Amino acid sequence: MPESPALPAVSREWHLLSRPVGWPKPDDFALVEAPMPTPGDGQVLVRNTYLSVDPYMRGRMSAAKSYIAPFELGKAMQGGAVGEVVASRAEGLEVGDHVLHFSGWREYAVVDAQHAVKVDPGVAPLPAYLGVLGMTGLTAYAGLLRTASLKEGDVVFVSGAAGAVGSQVGQIARLKGASRVIGSAGSDEKVKLLVEEYGFDAAFNYKSGPVAEQLRAAAPDGVDVYFDNVGGDHLEAAIGELNEGGRIAICGMISVYNNTEPTPGPKNLARLIQTRGRIEGLLVSDHYDLQPQFVQEVAPWIASGALKYRETVVEGIENNLEAFLGVLRGDNTGKMIVKL
Repeated sequence: MPESPALPAVSREWHLLSRPVGWPKPDDFALVEAPMPTPGDGQVLVRNTYLSVDPYMRGRMSAAKSYIAPFELGKAMQGGAVGEVVASRAEGLEVGDHVLHFSGWREYAVVDAQHAVKVDPGVAPLPAYLGVLGMTGLTAYAGLLRTASLKEGDVVFVSGAAGAVGSQVGQIARLKGASRVIGSAGSDEKVKLLVEEYGFDAAFNYKSGPVAEQLRAAAPDGVDVYFDNVGGDHLEAAIGELNEGGRIAICGMISVYNNTEPTPGPKNLARLIQTRGRIEGLLVSDHYDLQPQFVQEVAPWIASGALKYRETVVEGIENNLEAFLGVLRGDNTGKMIVKL
């Protein structure tokens, strides 16, 4: 079995100790040492170099029935990761190859070769495969173009617009011919970024006043497409400004993930009758058939600078939990990534 020399005897990994109620607390988790895993037939051992932390992970910390199994207590959590193969017992993957896989939250991982995707650091920087060219990018692409059925000339509103998904949604909408792109974000600095770097036509700080009033001012001709990453007052405001035949794609509702009481729904759902509007949820796992088309179209935009992206990089696996909590707080601009 070919392998890199001098592997350590142990690997550190994050475990979920108890299921959080409300906001996750540090003592719900533990960074533990585990024996270095050994690959079996058809597997590779990967030294992770970059880990992804994402809002959806909060849902997996709950035992509630969902679209994906919850994290198991006392075992390593999971998430997107990019790393280098350091030992291989699989055809087609060799020591030194870089792969994208789903065994994050740990330093070393044994991965079935069939669940590892070889990536080329010469085509794009490795962290990009966790964000702009990865799951978050495909979420933006599929959610906007397929779920929300973007048409040329549409007015598009994106919440959480400075985040990894939202920033890409707004730029793809612009590149695909939207007549006006509006974003909301949680700081004046992020609002400035949306307009000056990402090319949004208008943006507002949702902490500066009622969302409904700020959206109405930014979208005097109403909204044709709303891409929802936030829920709550943003969703209600978008329904209020929805034009006839408007479409709403529900990607996330980060504003309610840590609520301990039931969240009131929008009070104006009856407006969907007037507008014949449509609300549809989206999961990226339903749209992997678009992956080749997505990479073919988006990679040149990235290479040419037509589509810009930011990353917030936190160093050290010991800071993996704090990076995740930072995503829930909205500390990140663009994709939050942990560098090991």
